[in-house]
Amino acid sequence: MKSIINILLLSIMCTGFDVYSQVQQNRTLYFDGVSREYIIYVPAIYDGTQAVPLMFSFHGGGGLSNDFMNYTNDMRPLCDTAGFIAVYPQAAVDPNDSSYSWLHKAPTSHNDVFFIESIIDSLSNEFLIDNDRVYACGYSEGGIFSYELACRLNNRIAAISSVSGSMLLDAFRDSYYNLGFCSPVHPTAILLIPGTADLSPHSTYNGFPPYYMSAEEITTYWSNFNNTNPSPIISQIPNINTSDGSTVEKRVWENGDNCVSVTELKVINGDHDWPGSSGNMDVIATNEIWNFVSQYDINGLINCSSSISEDFLGFDTKHIVKIIDVIGRETILNTNQILFFIYSDGTIEKKYFSE
Repeated sequence: MKSIINILLLSIMCTGFDVYSQVQQNRTLYFDGVSREYIIYVPAIYDGTQAVPLMFSFHGGGGLSNDFMNYTNDMRPLCDTAGFIAVYPQAAVDPNDSSYSWLHKAPTSHNDVFFIESIIDSLSNEFLIDNDRVYACGYSEGGIFSYELACRLNNRIAAISSVSGSMLLDAFRDSYYNLGFCSPVHPTAILLIPGTADLSPHSTYNGFPPYYMSAEEITTYWSNFNNTNPSPIISQIPNINTSDGSTVEKRVWENGDNCVSVTELKVINGDHDWPGSSGNMDVIATNEIWNFVSQYDINGLINCSSSISEDFLGFDTKHIVKIIDVIGRETILNTNQILFFIYSDGTIEKKYFSE
């Protein structure tokens, strides 16, 4: 009897996916009559006992998911410390020009939004996924597609970021792509990282009517939808690399419904780049994206009623997990006492706030 149990245990350990190992896999999913590809990265700290977030990353038009992961937006080191699962889908071939494209040209009926939903469902059947914390980011056309997920798969997406990629104007989305208007259903945190010198038509800072929104139109749309403060808080990111020819201005629309915010990292003189990988080196877009989206779930800012805005406190690259008093009780910001701030990167700071 003991030997039979041992055989069964060995069989379980050797069959299927070993959730106790650091794993990167190339996968296929049959969708819409086509065998589609995507890459997943599961960190070693995943053990199947706690639900973890999903982070989707979308390469640019004509690009490859493997190249995007290896050379531009490598989320794997963050996965290893923060414990989320990274997903890098591969776009399908556009039948009109034979390039890899997230937004197939009309009149094709193919819809990548449902391909992403299928990946979410497939991974949720295999792993313990926190379906309230599914995020998306992308570069160039992948950034445009991230906005599409915020518009058309909003019930599954908690927050998104777009780097060097604009958002479709509703009239163009409806008349050319036959997709209808953008229709989010919950307050949605948005981070955009545009360059003011980007000359690509689908990501120029001032927009490309009647097809693509300007950065101002994007922030106006989402700040209005989220009911944030009408005017942003503006600050300058330290110009730590004076040889990259660009600087970064941070613009934050705060106090939206469910405590969501809209944030723009405006790369002044920035081109069609992924900061930290190319172009501007004052910020690392990959880190900024995770630090931003990870604050939110499908219901808005996590612990909305008790959390404190990281921008109010002046922290740009990490966020507060909890605040405790001198005897270890979790609390909120109070004056005239010593408080300990515990951050997402594991650091602790002691602070004293007086009236």
